[in-house]
Amino acid sequence: SLLLLVLFGRSAAFEVPTNLNWDSAVAPGRGRVSQLRPAEGFWQGAEMEAADAEAAAEDIWSPLRPLLLSLLLGLGAGLAGAPARAADLENGQGIFLANCAACHAGGNNAVQPDKKLKKEALETYGMFDVERIKYQVTNGKNAMPAFGERLGPEDIEDVANYVIDQANKGWS
Repeated sequence: SLLLLVLFGRSAAFEVPTNLNWDSAVAPGRGRVSQLRPAEGFWQGAEMEAADAEAAAEDIWSPLRPLLLSLLLGLGAGLAGAPARAADLENGQGIFLANCAACHAGGNNAVQPDKKLKKEALETYGMFDVERIKYQVTNGKNAMPAFGERLGPEDIEDVANYVIDQANKGWS
């Protein structure tokens, strides 16, 4: 509640009721609530305390509100798995030419011609995804050898992104 008050002001904080009709309310087993209502001025005092807290929060935290909000959003992005580095497509191309082009030149497949690296084929086989390509490059499948012990994780990341990039461009 205090964090909401600091970040968004009174609009996100708890509102104190001011227009309660105690005379018409009924407490189960106790009759009219009017006999149970708090002393006069109780809610008004709470309202004043809330207003004072809001003013204090505004004075202290107003300059920091954008920074705190940015930090919270940045933390959320980090927890969501934002990439630690951008893929290096030039490195991916070099890795592809040295390790993959013998079978997959131009996005084709010399061993299984229907399993090309063209966008349509990758989508058909559920492989139009960097993580899935990384898995297959790392572990191999059928006639494709595993490269997980020959290539580092960054090289595999780069070549997978290169394949997606080229598939999007039609391997031109």
